[in-house]
Amino acid sequence: RVRHGAGWFALGVIVSFWLLAAILLALRAGGAAVGWGFQLQSPVFVAAMGLLFVAIGLSLSGAYEFGASLTRIGALDRIDERHPAWSSFASGGLAVLVATPCTAPFMGPALGYTLTQPAPQAFAVFTALGLGMAAPYVVLGCLPGWLRLLPRPGRWMESLRQFLAFPMYAAAAWLAWVLGKQGGVDAVLGFAIAAILLAAGLWAWGRFGQRGVRAGSRGLAALAAIACIGGALALAWHGANRTPAPLDATVSGDVEWQPWSNERLAAALAAGEPVFVDFTAAWCVTCQANKLMVLDADSVREAFDAHGVRLMRADWTRRDPAITAELARH
Repeated sequence: RVRHGAGWFALGVIVSFWLLAAILLALRAGGAAVGWGFQLQSPVFVAAMGLLFVAIGLSLSGAYEFGASLTRIGALDRIDERHPAWSSFASGGLAVLVATPCTAPFMGPALGYTLTQPAPQAFAVFTALGLGMAAPYVVLGCLPGWLRLLPRPGRWMESLRQFLAFPMYAAAAWLAWVLGKQGGVDAVLGFAIAAILLAAGLWAWGRFGQRGVRAGSRGLAALAAIACIGGALALAWHGANRTPAPLDATVSGDVEWQPWSNERLAAALAAGEPVFVDFTAAWCVTCQANKLMVLDADSVREAFDAHGVRLMRADWTRRDPAITAELARH
């Protein structure tokens, strides 16, 4: 069972990498400029992922639970009782989607090469990346005896489960911040209200929609849940599709950072000025860590000032073909 679960998880990881490769290559063939983490440049995708994390957090907190009946499909009913293959497969796919902002620094050189190569080479590299990400789970699946090193089941598992809800809420808050960078404060307000509606709908289903509750109450709970969840999705969609606020150098509060452009860069270099360009994105965790721990450090700022360095910021939070082309050139 452990080996099968790890195998399905690994397959979910690899298939997700194949899908990402296919999407990237299709967009490239259509003339679009794309790069790693491009899906997080879509406010709709960011809002959807944020609501998904809220839903996962509520489940971990015990507000509701997905029953086994929701994960069974037709004839797979009896199989799923012993082997939740589709759940493991979907977990692998979700891991790939949410890991892209963190894996970019390690995959950057390989992906930069891959996005300029023909399809066979690109799929070979993406397959290798998928195998590498899935390898730890496959190893554990092949050596299930290592599970003896884990603590024995007990009440602590429920406490751990509830505690793990808080990283999910934190991830949702981070995505709300990213959404704010992309669509402004109105988009964040829409997301917040959507999250409340989603929580209300899932709570209604968890409280009144389970077995053991009167059929009439279950029906009303189902209708309330559908209405709330539908309203949440519609509100999140509307907010994410609002006309975004312009991104500029003051978005980070650093007035000395100028927006990057090839023309501005060329002019500064022609004038003999040294230039430092920060390619960044709100959804790039590594970029934000570099900013907080390095670029905003007093010693680094003093060094920039002492050497008369012109500071430019290329913000890739939303799609920008010029920035994508410059990234690809490097």
